[in-house]
Amino acid sequence: MLGHVAIGTWSGGRFMRFGEPIAEKRLEALLRPGGGVHTVMTADVYGEGEADRLLGRALAGVERSEYRLVGAIGHDFYSGNREGPRGYPRFTDPRLRGPDDYLYYLRMAAERSLERLGADSFDLLLLHNPDRRGFESPAVWEALAKLRDDGLTRLLGVAPGPANGFTLDLIRCFERYGELIDWAMLILNPLEPWPGELAVAAAPPHDVRVIARVVDYGGLFHDDVLPGHEFEPGDHRTFRPKGWVEGGRERLERMRPYADRHGLTMLQLACAWDLAHAGVECVVPTLIQEAGPGAKRIERKREELAGVPAAPVLSTAEVDEIRAIGDNRGCMALKGATPDHEGEERADRWGMGAELAEVAARWGIDPARDLTMVAA
Repeated sequence: MLGHVAIGTWSGGRFMRFGEPIAEKRLEALLRPGGGVHTVMTADVYGEGEADRLLGRALAGVERSEYRLVGAIGHDFYSGNREGPRGYPRFTDPRLRGPDDYLYYLRMAAERSLERLGADSFDLLLLHNPDRRGFESPAVWEALAKLRDDGLTRLLGVAPGPANGFTLDLIRCFERYGELIDWAMLILNPLEPWPGELAVAAAPPHDVRVIARVVDYGGLFHDDVLPGHEFEPGDHRTFRPKGWVEGGRERLERMRPYADRHGLTMLQLACAWDLAHAGVECVVPTLIQEAGPGAKRIERKREELAGVPAAPVLSTAEVDEIRAIGDNRGCMALKGATPDHEGEERADRWGMGAELAEVAARWGIDPARDLTMVAA
């Protein structure tokens, strides 16, 4: 079982451009299990393996029984070429290999990641940002099951992304391969209840537990990104639409009384809201060192994460009221299978077919209403 809070190697700005990159030793200390945070996560593609190595140094000397290790594989940086901002291709890209070679690749990627980490096995291994073949192909899930059976991991999961969406693809994946899937990682926070809640609702019936990521909403719930905040060129958050900080802060302030009522920081409120959802059992916000003299130290943000209550905090009414404040339905074009996709299939977006339309009907999802962007 994972802890209810976790930290990932995408924190600290070194491998994903969020805020100021912190020094290597400082990041190692941030990632080292202890102080109330005992679950650590990495992905092999971050830094083309360097994130694994850094986490391995952070884990050195820590008893294996004292932490839970989560890995993620799926982007082929070994034989694939980086394609600009889209990153490396998925290992299922037919330009790289066919289904007969999926097992070889996944075993190689898992073993090399473990070697860099200095570990014998993962507690949980996630399929990282799958394309359509990753969600649908029996060969992918048969290969992952083989890794589990051979002792490379205790548990298996799926981490759709990197952007919001993949709702029907994920639910269908639960339906087809739920016996193999122990965990799913989804974007969910009080300012982004949509579309994550649609897929979260389908997890418990398939005995899938959920890890919630982007809990901090691009750093806003750390409470030190204020209106007028200037992001450095290349910061991962510059893709967000103009005015997202100002609009988010206005809604965040309307949520603050709920945090004050329960003696929580705003980050802790966001985590508690996520954990109030059936099936959400772990939260992994991005810890960011913002620039400027008024920025909160990243170590303090880790302390806040460690202080998130494991027991339920918010009432059902409070969860609903916070959701209403943060309602973001239709605010963006979603990834994965969507009714408004046009043109050729891409690695992160494709059209809907009859099978997924049936999935939507089974789960009370109206694609035209629930999975499309509302015109500005």
